[in-house]
Amino acid sequence: MPQKNGWTSPATETDMLATLMLPAGIDPTSPQRTPTVRVRSADDLRNALRRGREQSVRLDGSEMDRVLQMDEKRGLIELQAATPWVELVKYLGSRRIAIDAFARMPVAPVTVGEAVAQSAAGPDGLPVSAHVAALALFTPDGELRRADRAAYGELFRLALGGQGVIGVMYSVTLSIDSLRNSAAAAAVPVELRIEAGIVLPAPECVMECLLPPESLDAYLKDVRQLAEDRRIVLHAITVRRYLPEAESSLRWASREWAGVEVRFGTKNTLGACVTSAEVRRALLAAALQRGGSFPIRDLRDATRPQLESCYPMIGAFIANKRRGDPAERLQNGWYRALVATMRSEACAVRWAKTG
Repeated sequence: MPQKNGWTSPATETDMLATLMLPAGIDPTSPQRTPTVRVRSADDLRNALRRGREQSVRLDGSEMDRVLQMDEKRGLIELQAATPWVELVKYLGSRRIAIDAFARMPVAPVTVGEAVAQSAAGPDGLPVSAHVAALALFTPDGELRRADRAAYGELFRLALGGQGVIGVMYSVTLSIDSLRNSAAAAAVPVELRIEAGIVLPAPECVMECLLPPESLDAYLKDVRQLAEDRRIVLHAITVRRYLPEAESSLRWASREWAGVEVRFGTKNTLGACVTSAEVRRALLAAALQRGGSFPIRDLRDATRPQLESCYPMIGAFIANKRRGDPAERLQNGWYRALVATMRSEACAVRWAKTG
């Protein structure tokens, strides 16, 4: 299952456009009831965002899942942001346009809007942001902006891969030819052989790191050595090819990467959770030593120096976010984790002498 750190968990059990609105002056740690507002149209979304000026509002946009228009002459299709990829595949398939591979993406979110917000990798490894012709999104104050590479270009680039904190996406316009080419070039992930051993039923921990292709073999040796040293059971190692893009401001695919997903067993105990976190941090550190990086959607284990090293544009991204949303009313779990990481400072641990 893909990691889902880019969006707050929605009120319904789907990953469909759920965002937490916080008006200025609200303490997110204090007990308060946050109403859930269902939105199905642009008017619903505008009204809900304006309501969010006075109180916290959690949006449920799971019903914003319709195709709005298809321009066959220009080769474009506009759909609401919570439209599942599976439905888009069916819609275009009924018109003899085959993009079936988009319904089988192993690491991408299930909805188009969330995939665009994460700039998730498509079936050929190219981030889906490359297929986006235009976006319609609402600012935190409830104003609709239609952005593309020419109109509101900076907003467009910030929203692509912006993890849902730049604006609330209403619709996405995609290039049909670009989708078709990506689907035709779909690449199958490589599942590496794990030596057979005793694998007891246990929860699974997943970690993905990004490696330069030339460092892949060395990193895989690091992973196996780490598993041996920490006595963890490897369940699977999957390698995917990711292609670079230059569309988004906060881009993770800054070059060609080999995405290495490591799955290992853990237990439902406090000690095991601590061990799993240590293993994830060790996997990340090993990747960085090999010239690698990590997907920006997953901030669990990165320190501030690691984050700033892999994403030197992160400070500018936060500044742009605050310029458009000074009160930081539009937040989600990913953004709060980002702010917490950026506020952290490295400090030495000193042990008191005894005796």
